[in-house]
Amino acid sequence: MTRRLLTVMLAGASLVAGAQAFAHHSFAATYFEGQKITIEGEVALFQYRNPHSFLYVMVKDEQGKAQRWAIEWGGSGQLRNQNVAIDTVKPGDRVVVTGDPSRTPGEFRLRMRTINRPSDGWKWGDDID
Repeated sequence: MTRRLLTVMLAGASLVAGAQAFAHHSFAATYFEGQKITIEGEVALFQYRNPHSFLYVMVKDEQGKAQRWAIEWGGSGQLRNQNVAIDTVKPGDRVVVTGDPSRTPGEFRLRMRTINRPSDGWKWGDDID
């Protein structure tokens, strides 16, 4: 009986571990990690959540038309450990964001690398001085 229970428990654990590994995606499959672009605009929304937070920024193109960019960021637990709280970035904040662009043509989407709020000098990211 003990051997059968152990076998069932191991099988169940394998299924759970496999499902978690399958659920997580590769950033390289979604974004051009070797490319960086910079956008500047006004924060529309900050979704502080797991597994990834999203920052939505309104950016004007060359013709002055506003485009809504989705910027994928770390999960809330990860950001909290890096001193980024739910109210660190607010709608209306003017920000400069550098990130890896989407592999999907025409999609206004980035993977966050750096963010800077010029109004008070707040910065976050891997390339910040």
